[in-house]
Amino acid sequence: MSAVQPWVYTGRDSKGKTVKGKLDAPSEGAVATRLSTMGISPISITESTEGTGLNREITIPGFSRGVGLKDLAIMSRQMATMIGSGLSLLRTLNILAEQTESKPLARILAQVRDDVETGVSISESFAKHSESFPPIMINMVRAGETGGFLDRALESIAVNFEKEVKLRGTIKSALTYPVIVLVMSLVSVLIMLIFIVPIFDDMFKGLGSSLPLPTQILVSVSKSMIYVVPVLVVVVVVFSVWWSKNKNTERVRMSLDPIKLKIPVFGSLLRKIAVARFSRNFANMIGAGVPILQALKIVGETSGNWVIESALVKVAESVRQGQSIAAPLLSQPVFPPMVTQMIAVGEDAGSLETMLTKIADFYDQEVESSTEQLTAAIEPLMIAFLGVVIGGMVIALYMPIFSIAGTIK
Repeated sequence: MSAVQPWVYTGRDSKGKTVKGKLDAPSEGAVATRLSTMGISPISITESTEGTGLNREITIPGFSRGVGLKDLAIMSRQMATMIGSGLSLLRTLNILAEQTESKPLARILAQVRDDVETGVSISESFAKHSESFPPIMINMVRAGETGGFLDRALESIAVNFEKEVKLRGTIKSALTYPVIVLVMSLVSVLIMLIFIVPIFDDMFKGLGSSLPLPTQILVSVSKSMIYVVPVLVVVVVVFSVWWSKNKNTERVRMSLDPIKLKIPVFGSLLRKIAVARFSRNFANMIGAGVPILQALKIVGETSGNWVIESALVKVAESVRQGQSIAAPLLSQPVFPPMVTQMIAVGEDAGSLETMLTKIADFYDQEVESSTEQLTAAIEPLMIAFLGVVIGGMVIALYMPIFSIAGTIK
C-alpha cells in the first residue's frame, strides 16, 4: 500500500463555486475519488509541499502539545451537531479535520476518516488512538454506533468533557496564586542567599566582633549554596524524569493516592473532585447504554484516584454476583453516606442515571465553593509566609549593624 501523503486540490461544488483544500491520500486518484464522494468536481490536484524542507513543522520533544480535553469537547459537540443534521460521517470527519485548530487532532481525524472510508467503524478507529481519545469516549461512541444514537452519545461526551474542563479550570484558578507566591518566595530567598548575603558577609568580616546567632546561621546557609544548588537541580531533574515515567504505575498510585485524600484541607477537596468525576462519568456511560460492568471498570480507570478505582473493582464484583451497586459502596469510606444513599434510591426507583447526575452537579458546586474558600484562606497565609521568610532574613542581616549602633551609643 502506498504511503499516505498530503495533496492540495481545487474544485467546484454542486453550486459551481470554486473550493480549495487539502486531503491526505496515497495517490492522486484516491483524492479524486474522495472529492467525488464529497460532491466536488476536481479542477487540479497537486502534491502538497507542506511538511518538507523549510516548511517542515518543528517539534521539540517534551514540549509538543497533544490533544487537550477542550479540543475533544469542541470536536464532540460539532460532530454531534453535524451528524444530527444529516451529514454523512465521512463528510463530517473531513470538515472537522480541516477546521479544527488543534494540529495533532486534525492529523488524527484525517486518519480516522481514512479508516472509516475503508469500512472500519469510528469507535475502532478511535481505539487505535487511545493516547488521545479517553476510554470513556471510545466506549460511549461504540455504544452510540451499536444503538443508532451516535449524535446523542457525542452530545453526552461533549457535555461531560465541558464540565471536566470547567472543573479543572476552577482548580487551576484556585492554585495559581499560591503557586506563584511560593515560587516568588523561593526565588527571592535564593537570590538573597547567593548574591546579597555574601556582600554583607564581607562587610561583617571587618567588624572584628562575633555575629549574632541568626546572622551566623544565615551566612552558613549562604556559603553552602555553592554545593546545595547544583545538588538540588540534579535532584529535581532526576525526580521529574522518574515521576513522569512512574506516576501512573499501580505501586506509586497505591502508596500516594490514599495519602492525598488525608491531606488537611486539600484532602477534602480532592475527595469531592474524585466523587464528582465518578458520578458524572458513570451517569454518562449508563445513559449511553454501556454495559454496567464495563462502565464500572472504565469509570474506575478515569476517576483519577486509586482508592476509588479499587473500590469500584469490589462494586463490579458485587454486581457480577447479582447484588446491588450501593451495598459495597457503604463499606468504602471514600464515598460519603449521601452518595451511597442516593445511589441506593436511584437503583430502587430505576433512575440511577438521574441520581448520579444530581450527585455530580452537587459536588461540582461543592468543589467550586471549596476552592473559593481555599483561595480566600490561602492568600493571606502566603503573604504572611513571604513576609516572615524575607523579613526574617533582612532582620538577621541587619542585627550586627544594630549591635554596632548600640555599642557606639
